[in-house]
Amino acid sequence: MQIYLPIAEVSVNVILLLGLGTLVGVLSGMFGVGGGFLMTPLLFFIGIPPAVAVATQANQIVAASLSGLLAHLRRRTVDFRMGTVLLIGGIGGSAVGVEIFATLREMGQVDLLVRLSYVVFLGIIGALMFVESLNAILRSRSGAAPARRRHTWVHALPGKVKFRTSGLYISVLPPIAIGFLVGMLAAIMGVGGGFVLVPAMIYLLGMPTKVVIGTSLFNIVFVAAFTTMMHAMTTYTVDVALAVLLLVGGVIGAQVGTQIGLKMKAEQLRIALAGLVLLVCGKLALDLLLRPDELYSIAPVIG
Repeated sequence: MQIYLPIAEVSVNVILLLGLGTLVGVLSGMFGVGGGFLMTPLLFFIGIPPAVAVATQANQIVAASLSGLLAHLRRRTVDFRMGTVLLIGGIGGSAVGVEIFATLREMGQVDLLVRLSYVVFLGIIGALMFVESLNAILRSRSGAAPARRRHTWVHALPGKVKFRTSGLYISVLPPIAIGFLVGMLAAIMGVGGGFVLVPAMIYLLGMPTKVVIGTSLFNIVFVAAFTTMMHAMTTYTVDVALAVLLLVGGVIGAQVGTQIGLKMKAEQLRIALAGLVLLVCGKLALDLLLRPDELYSIAPVIG
């Protein structure tokens, strides 16, 4: 069954969109990521204009992340103080990112920016996560003791605050900076930023894995909602019909993903996420390098 999307100006299969939304919802619940790093490229592949895909995808991120967050709230695995500090930086980063997005869209360069951003960030983050997670699995199989937390330059910065749920006493500056970066990625790439936020909280801030996913989802919900509002008011590229279909699948999938994630070890979750990130990165890089079937195309002007 086909449905016409008025803002994207294309017709797509309803079942396909519901399936994509459900898949991304499962990932959100399992890994504590918004899932936009996968959904946005998939929307590219089925013919949705990048500007519309980025802006509309934020809606699906809100629903999928909120659904997963509710499950973690019941288990009390959310550090609200850390989440609030991350959110302060995230809101600022999102506002800056939307302005950059709008400016480059007017110049006709936003499609290239989005695709290159995906290749660079997914490649770096995926490779780092894969290597670290593989080492962690090898250590556990050999019976070696897990590495202890070490004091790094993060612990020497001023403005320290005690985060009781995470068992940390660190400066608020690194979380704010991480939040700012995640906010920019949400606005420019149409992602929740979990693929950056989760490893940053684990490896840079030293947060325990059990509270990382819930705290990540808490931050993603509010940053993605703010990003959606900003895009709707400035770039006018939010397609409501597309958003609703993605929302329905996302909410269902997130609950399923949360249950799957609870049955897997932390190292297994991280290496699975790393493999998925690298797979998407490789597909996008291949599309940029290969010669297109049609050298010229006429794309609709959105807005």
